[in-house]
Amino acid sequence: MAATASPMASQLKSSFTSPARKGLIVPKGISGASFRVLPTSRRSSSFTVKAIQADKQPTYQVVQPINGDPFIGSLETPVTSSPLIAWYLSNLPAYRTAVSPLLRGIEVGLAHGFLLVGPFVKAGPLRNTEYAGAAGSLAAAGLVVILSLCLTMYGVASFNEGEPSTAPSLTLTGRKKQPDQLQTADGWAKFTGGFFFGGVSGVTWAYFLLYVLNLPYYVK
Repeated sequence: MAATASPMASQLKSSFTSPARKGLIVPKGISGASFRVLPTSRRSSSFTVKAIQADKQPTYQVVQPINGDPFIGSLETPVTSSPLIAWYLSNLPAYRTAVSPLLRGIEVGLAHGFLLVGPFVKAGPLRNTEYAGAAGSLAAAGLVVILSLCLTMYGVASFNEGEPSTAPSLTLTGRKKQPDQLQTADGWAKFTGGFFFGGVSGVTWAYFLLYVLNLPYYVK
């Protein structure tokens, strides 16, 4: 048995090791294409991807983060960053931190009280009667009282007695400043009292000009 198997084994060995058939296996008794033996070890190929940025012309942003810092949460635009707008906003009572909250409240109240009389006189339910001026003035004074109560409720809900100001102590450029005392319980109470006094005074002044001095204003 061993003698008969040795010629077959030598034949198979010679078929696998012959240089002409290296890398191919031809099965016996099967017609078709030869099977290719894949090598056990292959070199892995690698490549590198490089991103090349094309040359672009410099673009100018019209709207950009203020001071170039996107974490501030504010934007610079041609309107908000212009010197005229900055001067106007810095002179509003809400941003004049060097002025007492009481005086700022009086200024805001005077403006509101004086301007509220006209719409109530011209659009109120008694506009076509002789009591239009008195009714419109009383309605404007009532609205000032309601607004004062709203300011009081906001101050009670937002600020606690004795706590420091919640306003920032640094400017956007990093310069130190005194925190705005309006953002405290005492400062807000002063602002509310000033608003009430200024609003009622504005209504009284408007009524005096229109119906006591009898000036020829349109709203009469």
